[in-house]
Amino acid sequence: MIRDILSISGRQGLFRLVSQGKNMLIVESLLDGRRSPAYAHDKVMALADISIYTLNGDKPLADVLEEVKTKAGGEKIDIKAIGSDQNLRDYFGEILPDFDSDRVYTADIRKLLTWYNQLIGAGVTEFKDPEPKAETEENATEE
Repeated sequence: MIRDILSISGRQGLFRLVSQGKNMLIVESLLDGRRSPAYAHDKVMALADISIYTLNGDKPLADVLEEVKTKAGGEKIDIKAIGSDQNLRDYFGEILPDFDSDRVYTADIRKLLTWYNQLIGAGVTEFKDPEPKAETEENATEE
């Protein structure tokens, strides 16, 4: 679940939301576990609110991360071993064939794969929220 995982502009890495204060958030770095405040003037974005441009609209980051996990077999990806920018784009094309190559930059792909590695390193392996049981049971009875 990436609902509580945050990206903060100007800071390296990803952060887990720990608590909320009056005018700030208390966040914990996934890299080193240190806690720090994120203030109202910091640009904070939850990973659950991010999507990737595709030719058929936008695809939620959680879905893309699940596809990356499937391609990588749940292991970290050696981004440097992939090589050049074109090889990186080709690799991402295998993961998400319909990504909009005009609006998704190589830096975006590199950042996404880096985030994936950080999440796996922090023990976050489920990127989607589980469906509520009530909805699942209703769907099963309708079928």
